[in-house]
Amino acid sequence: MDAEAILASRRSLPRPPPAHTRKMEAEGGCGVIGMASSAEIEGRHLLPALQQMRNRGNGKGGGVAAAGLDPDFFGVRPDVLAEDYLLAIAFLDPAARPEVERSFLEPNFAVDRDAELARAPGARSAFGLEVEPPAVHCYFARVRPDVLRDFARRYGFSEESAAADEIVYQTSYRLDRALYAAAGEKRAFVLSRGKDLLVVKMVGYGDDVVRTYGLEGLRAHVWIGHHRYPTKGRVWHPGGAHPFVGLHEALVHNGDFANYTSLCSWLGQRNVHPLFLTDTEVAALAFDLLHRVYGYPLEYVIEALAPTTERDFALLPPTKRRVYRMLRAVHVHGSPDGPWFFLLAQSDPRSRECRLVGITDTSMLRPQVFAIQRGDAAVGLAASEKQAIDASLESLSEADGRFWSRADLYWSARGGSHTDGGAFAFTVRRGGEAEPELVCTDKFGRRIEPDPSKRPPPTLAPARRGGEGARLLGGGEGAEELFAHVVAQLPTFGYAQLSEILGELERAAWDDAARERAIAIVTLLMDRRYATGALKRSAILTLLDRSLAVLVDAIRRSPSPRYAWVGCEEPLPDARGATAVVDARGFASEGPRSLSRALVTLHRRGCRRFLVANVRGQRFIGCGLGPGSAGTHIDVYGIAGDYLGSGIDGCDIVVHGSAQDQVAQILKDGKLVVHGDVGQTFLYAAKGGQVFVVGNAAGRPLINAVGRPRAVINGTCLDYLAESFMAGDPLQGGGFAIVNGVAFDEDGGLADLDNPYPGGNLFSLASGGAIYMRDPRRRVGEDQLNGGEIVPLGDDDWKLIRPYLEENERLFGIPLARLLSIDGRALAPGAAYRKIRPSAHGALLPEEAWVNREDTQPRAAASNP
Repeated sequence: MDAEAILASRRSLPRPPPAHTRKMEAEGGCGVIGMASSAEIEGRHLLPALQQMRNRGNGKGGGVAAAGLDPDFFGVRPDVLAEDYLLAIAFLDPAARPEVERSFLEPNFAVDRDAELARAPGARSAFGLEVEPPAVHCYFARVRPDVLRDFARRYGFSEESAAADEIVYQTSYRLDRALYAAAGEKRAFVLSRGKDLLVVKMVGYGDDVVRTYGLEGLRAHVWIGHHRYPTKGRVWHPGGAHPFVGLHEALVHNGDFANYTSLCSWLGQRNVHPLFLTDTEVAALAFDLLHRVYGYPLEYVIEALAPTTERDFALLPPTKRRVYRMLRAVHVHGSPDGPWFFLLAQSDPRSRECRLVGITDTSMLRPQVFAIQRGDAAVGLAASEKQAIDASLESLSEADGRFWSRADLYWSARGGSHTDGGAFAFTVRRGGEAEPELVCTDKFGRRIEPDPSKRPPPTLAPARRGGEGARLLGGGEGAEELFAHVVAQLPTFGYAQLSEILGELERAAWDDAARERAIAIVTLLMDRRYATGALKRSAILTLLDRSLAVLVDAIRRSPSPRYAWVGCEEPLPDARGATAVVDARGFASEGPRSLSRALVTLHRRGCRRFLVANVRGQRFIGCGLGPGSAGTHIDVYGIAGDYLGSGIDGCDIVVHGSAQDQVAQILKDGKLVVHGDVGQTFLYAAKGGQVFVVGNAAGRPLINAVGRPRAVINGTCLDYLAESFMAGDPLQGGGFAIVNGVAFDEDGGLADLDNPYPGGNLFSLASGGAIYMRDPRRRVGEDQLNGGEIVPLGDDDWKLIRPYLEENERLFGIPLARLLSIDGRALAPGAAYRKIRPSAHGALLPEEAWVNREDTQPRAAASNP
């Protein structure tokens, strides 16, 4: 290995100026999005995700990176793109270009192509940019043979490729040190310097970058995008924007480091000197040091950055524990400390692979979602929010029939864990005669794959009329009966036959009764789990989304006393006594023109039933209705944004799909039903209400909850469930959570998870309430607790939770009898469920007896409109 040669060769590099003037910027939640595909994807498919996450930015910094590039965009041959370094340089001062070429490029490189990225005319005024976007030149260059030979001989390199990489690294460092990163004027800086990798960034939002430099048409296998500036360090414009580069990788991140200074010292001991005084740059340099310089495999790089901790470390195989201990001993001071989530776009010049890598910190303090869809082409995605993933998928599906608008799988990573390592890589394998292939693996190299028995749709055409649809729907049965008929036939159907059924539903919905029936059938098909034969559930959901949009549009064209249509362009109608059918498209994510404000206004005018369709990441749905919201019902369809149902006090909300982060925070009263997963900090500081979730909760659900919140989670939680729970005694009217530890497969079958709760910090520091854990195999242990104790389920406990499990069966079709069984064998309640309570249960304070003992039975949900 040439690690010693690389580090020794850097001793002559000029040091950066002292960092005592470093300005500490406000912490915040950045917006990040990444895509990797076996097919080349145009940059315009980043735009919907970035536009929907603009509330995560501030216009002070945005950027994108692409790997696995289309050579035609730059006017170069494929072999030039593969063999040359792409030095992308931003010129703030056009007069600096001759100096850069004369002093830095010409002495070291033979330049095969210089391509300037064309800027949109008048971009600064058109996009409202604070700073003029710099000119960006892309130099396709090779290290001069004599320079390479002399450098390799002087420092003892064994591989010419390693020496060439280091010449590029050091030349770009010297350029930045001389023309940008030093104190004084900022004239030019290096955007990216690797092979088959491009970075472009500026002062603005990420979507501004794509439009300013005409990257909508650039095709690449891997993309990442970012809003907002770094949260540590002096914000230099535009060099302070993400992404930052090591060499062959670009990194963006959401979060900030508490140990920025010590990380800089750790790097400095290895002759690595950050120039831009930002934590994100430090992360990119650390990744490059570990991966390129030290030659660690990706697994070891991830472990060095985000070490496996506590109980998870003990559950690793002995061989991994030995290696990880050595990594920790050497690199513990190089591990970022604090909340962070990294996305990297990486090019591997040797294998010609390119990849998207997502890594989360060990405490999972920043939101992250991963997804994969596999058809004739495959795509993997990662983002701050699920709604950003779905926005990009929707854009792809509209442009390319090989994609559709729902992923096959969605999941979150468990940072620092023995289960997935808190990281996933989407690798595009290229080369030879074979078509590019996308492979998704976790930190440990285990593949993540959708059900291979499911057939992707050839193309999802609009719903057709007649045929199978007319035959099945001609009898006039009710919604439940028709749903049962369709589900019984579906395993033998193709996509065309399902499309015919939906088309017939749409055609028949010409009056209110037919509309109600059609919406109810589509809703049942969305919500319930059932056998799909050879069809993918994700593709079925895409067809259902389209069918619901058609039904909503029919109400727009012909509203009635029962259904009042609400759009973003028209004045809000008087919907008192009617169901307000709200087309969410066009409403802002938050603020005065937001969807949530419109719902509040309609509610104040007397509307009590809402069907909110075509949601595209809007936040705060259901918030602000006030204490007089009992009897109000809201159905939500589409891609719900953060903070849904937070602070509600009496209303019912049904989410026909997954929800995101901060769901039902400070919930006081009411009922929330989620036909999917929920994200981070679910039910934070909740005081009451009832919540039913068919899937999983991500990290930190029910933290700091008090009073009497009751939640049923049918899947599992990543970590920190009910930390600091203060919800009294459930047998005296207090709060609790039920965790069932089950999941549906793609054919509607219900399976037990390997572990109903895989993490630690379960019920940590709780002083009240209880967790009722379905754990027939007794997988959950005392070592996962911190201040709690596991006790047998009592008769009174079963009487308390049984009505909630019966309501859970009614809502989701999860039979109580199935929960009271294992491997087909029936169990007594005490054999299936265990109770976790505070270990100081007998010492509850007298004042905790205030908990209201009324309204302790599960509420029946209002029927769908």
